[in-house]
Amino acid sequence: MANERATRRAESVAAPLALAATYRREVAASLARVWENVHDWEHLPWLHATSFAAAEPLARGPRGWRVRLIAQPGDPASAQVIELDADEPGHRYRVVTREGPGRGSEIRVQLEPRAAHVTGVEVEFHVPAVPPAKLARLGASYVELYRRLWDEDEEMMIARERACALVSTEAVPHEDRRLDLGPVAAVRARVPFLVELGGRPFRVLELDGDLVAHAATCPHRLGPLGQAPVRDGCVTCPWHGYRFDVRTGASADGRRLRLATAPQVSLEGGRVVLHRAP
Repeated sequence: MANERATRRAESVAAPLALAATYRREVAASLARVWENVHDWEHLPWLHATSFAAAEPLARGPRGWRVRLIAQPGDPASAQVIELDADEPGHRYRVVTREGPGRGSEIRVQLEPRAAHVTGVEVEFHVPAVPPAKLARLGASYVELYRRLWDEDEEMMIARERACALVSTEAVPHEDRRLDLGPVAAVRARVPFLVELGGRPFRVLELDGDLVAHAATCPHRLGPLGQAPVRDGCVTCPWHGYRFDVRTGASADGRRLRLATAPQVSLEGGRVVLHRAP
C-alpha cells in the first residue's frame, strides 16, 4: 500500500486542484478520540446512514485505509474509492478520491487540540479545476455534507467518551445482584426501559410474550443499544452495525462478538425480578 500511495501522491501533486471551500469548527472531543474516529472507516454506512449506503475495505496500513464507498441511495455504479493518509504527529490528514465521482479531489484536514475534550477542525476541499460558478456550488455542497458528518461524529465521540469513563469505574466491584422491577402488569406496561444492575446498563423488553433483558452496550466500541429497534429477535448497533440475538447475546452477523451476560428475568410472587450471575 505504501508504494501505491507514493505513486498516487505524485499523481495528485501533478493534477491542478482548486480550493472549493473551507469549513472550520470545534468538536467536544479529545484529539485521541478524533483520531480514533478518523481511522474508523467501519462506521461510515451506519452512523452516517443518510449519506452512505455501503463501505468495503480494500487495504489498511499504519497511516490509514482505502475503502470502496457507495453514497446514498446506493447505486453501485457511482461507487468511489477513497483513501485516508494520516499524519498524526502533524495533526493532519487527507482523504483522496482515487476512483469514481470526484476522482482526484482531496479533503485536507488540520486538527488542533484546544482543551482536554475540545479539538479544533479545519477542513479544506480541493477539487480538479472547474469554472468558478461550479466551484462555488461544489464548495457549498461539501461544507453542508461535512457539517452533517461532523455533527454525527461529535455525538458518537461524546457518547463513547462517556461510556469509556463508565467502564473505567467498573474496577470497583458492585455487590448488587438482584433487582425487583415491580408487579408483572406494571412492568409489561413500562417496557421497553433501561435499568442498571451490577454497575452495567441493561434493557428490559417484551419479546414474543416473554420479558427478557439484554446488555445495552455494544461490546465492539461501547455503542448504545438502549434505543436500538429489535427486529427478528435481534438488535443492531447504530454505530457499526454489529448485530446480536437479544435472548442469548450471541452474534447474529458472524463477527463473533457477543453481548455481556444479561441478568436472568424471573417471576416471584407476581413480581418481576432480575438476577445477575455471580
